[in-house]
Amino acid sequence: MLITKHATAHWQGGLKDGRGSLSTESGALHDTPYGFRSRFEGQPGSNPEELLAAAHAGCFTMALAMQLGLAGMSAESLETRAEVTLEQDEGGFTISAVHLALRAHVPGAERAAFESAVEAAKTGCPVSRLLDAEITLEASLQN
Repeated sequence: MLITKHATAHWQGGLKDGRGSLSTESGALHDTPYGFRSRFEGQPGSNPEELLAAAHAGCFTMALAMQLGLAGMSAESLETRAEVTLEQDEGGFTISAVHLALRAHVPGAERAAFESAVEAAKTGCPVSRLLDAEITLEASLQN
């Protein structure tokens, strides 16, 4: 199976004074503004790291739902927060790490089976496999 999706970035101007917009094939983003100020100065608008965090949180959470199902468990709720670290080194800027924080409510889950499902989702989700960064995870389980 081969699935392709696309997004479009538009940009005008230089790095610091320029502005851009992002749109996705689905329309979830449509001319969403982004730029230097939203990326580095906390101004309104999106940025690539925020979008990557959303993609990783969503991908991991879906992968976990699948892994839980394979283990005979069903989540009442899964909430994942992804924190992407962007740092500057001698070669430029690098996304060096992603930390996933999961809050899961899985009635009747056994701790070992839950942790196995979490690890399989962390290493198996396509976004995790794409990133060349340290990916850490902290999971809390409520039965």
